[in-house]
Amino acid sequence: MSTLGTADRQALLLARAEDFAKIILVNARREFPNHIRHVMSGPGDLPNRPKDVFPAFYGCFDWHSCVEMHWAVVRLLRTAPDHVPAAEIRALLDEHLTADNILVETRSFHEFSKHSRPYAWGWEHMLQHELSTWDDPDARRWAANLTPLTEAITGAFLDWLPKATYPDRQGMHFNSAFGLSLALPHARALADRGEPALANAISDAGHRWFDNDTDYPARYEPGGADFLSPALCEAELMSNLFGPTEFSQWFDRFLPDITNSGLFTPAVVSDDADGQIAHLHGLNLSRAWCLLRLAAVLPPNDVRIAEMHAAAAAQAVPELDLTSGTDYMVEHWLACYAVLLLT
Repeated sequence: MSTLGTADRQALLLARAEDFAKIILVNARREFPNHIRHVMSGPGDLPNRPKDVFPAFYGCFDWHSCVEMHWAVVRLLRTAPDHVPAAEIRALLDEHLTADNILVETRSFHEFSKHSRPYAWGWEHMLQHELSTWDDPDARRWAANLTPLTEAITGAFLDWLPKATYPDRQGMHFNSAFGLSLALPHARALADRGEPALANAISDAGHRWFDNDTDYPARYEPGGADFLSPALCEAELMSNLFGPTEFSQWFDRFLPDITNSGLFTPAVVSDDADGQIAHLHGLNLSRAWCLLRLAAVLPPNDVRIAEMHAAAAAQAVPELDLTSGTDYMVEHWLACYAVLLLT
């Protein structure tokens, strides 16, 4: 497949939705192995069992992966309901997104919050936005149950962003631009309801950090464990914060030679069992997502659009078959990025 237009992505989604859903259903309930972060305060201060600390999001190897995979399975249920095991998905969400579970999750968030900033914060806001904008009685109930955690994370964003003098430009979880972009739809929904604080804080931080960036050295990407492109994530965020004309001018200054930067060349993954190297599978999918979103906001006669679409297809399509049947270091999270791209 040489392009990833809307019809192409829809066809790929419907062909793979069941497989995506099945791997998420398995992993969301798989408690071990588990990478739980715990700072010991003394010799007897040992970590608790993951399910006791995170009764909703204990699976998928780590908390942030479990949060994002819950978003992905909700998104599949909403966008491809006839192509997924809908009853099983609803049963999972009924089991995990209970009011009692989320109260425990909220208490745990206050203890562990900085370990997942802003990556898991953004994915939780994506999950809340997906549920709260869906006209479905179960979704409304799950959204209501999730609200205490969402409000805690919104408060954490509002506390952190004014103090964040500098952005994090790495290609992993602490990347500032990607986390803010994920949180932005929920933030704007809050603004539409008369609560603009988070949307304003995200906009202020993005402009403060990135407005004056020029000649980004994208030729130095990727890093050996990247699943995000710092260059493309920054550009994708700014495409949401600028108007079309302003963004086009900024983008020309920021990545003046994007077609020769190396960002269009698929990353090579040499070992699926190495959790860090395996991140590069996600890089190919997240790059494709960014490229398609950037192509959609450039002027329609921009010659880079066709090249962006071709590069997105070249990077993403081979990855879609790797979301299951590979090593757990790939399976516990990659389906989320496939769903993000295709929907």
